[in-house]
Amino acid sequence: MAPNNLPSIFNATSQDIEMLLAAQSHIGSKNLQVHMNPYLWKTRADGVNVINVGKTWEKIVLAARIIVAIDNPSDVCVISARPYGQRAVLKFAAHTGAQAIAGRFTPGSFTNYITRSFKEPRLIIVTDPRTDAQAIKEASYVNIPVIALCDTDSPTDFVDVAIPTNNKGRHAIGCVWWMLAREVLRLRGTIANREIPWDVMVDLYFYRDPEAEAEEKVEEEKLPTVEEEGAAAIESGFAATGGDWEAAPAGFAGAGAGAAQPAEWSEAATGQQWDAGTGGAQWAEDAPKEASQW
Repeated sequence: MAPNNLPSIFNATSQDIEMLLAAQSHIGSKNLQVHMNPYLWKTRADGVNVINVGKTWEKIVLAARIIVAIDNPSDVCVISARPYGQRAVLKFAAHTGAQAIAGRFTPGSFTNYITRSFKEPRLIIVTDPRTDAQAIKEASYVNIPVIALCDTDSPTDFVDVAIPTNNKGRHAIGCVWWMLAREVLRLRGTIANREIPWDVMVDLYFYRDPEAEAEEKVEEEKLPTVEEEGAAAIESGFAATGGDWEAAPAGFAGAGAGAAQPAEWSEAATGQQWDAGTGGAQWAEDAPKEASQW
């Protein structure tokens, strides 16, 4: 952790630091750009540069204070050409009211007013200065401040505020964007104070593979429903009896032809009872009497 130069209200909680470490936001690359040297904590034996997490938190708070200073939230433009950050910028825009450019950045969006995607933001936030170089270059032409998520090897030309973090990992990118959105909402007053947790999960900002989601959806569709399971159970029971309901166990009430039948259901009894001369005539005589009684 770096020396704390912020008021106590801006101090990071242990949970915030643990979340940054769990998302591997402190793991940089093996290359080190000279302007990112102040954010370096140490270099590991394998050559990987480790970022100071305290500096990351300070820059997240600074970026949030800059964003809140803009009166109209839609004047903030968040950009990500990398797939790992597209979901994060879309969620950030939905929660804070900013404009999102997820995917390819159309050249001339900030400089050519004839283009359909022309915008005039007062601040832009990019996920990777290398992949979003076109947006940073155009912002420098029209004097738009730039906030960028910078790795140890990221170019910092025309970047006004660099948030040192791992901008190559899907979890690190989502975690930093989630913390930035939460801090913006806290400063705006949407979240009352730091003791109240935000009801939005950090997983919502993580990149999700469309192919993996499609495979999960197909597997869910293949699972049998309740009706299908019931029908399968009936069919399996029918198959267990050899496909013949007469082969049911002897104790079953509707057992096969070999099972003993009550006397009242024997052919002789039923033939005598339902004889056309006795049973039929008797029911025909009694029916009008019962109808007249009711």
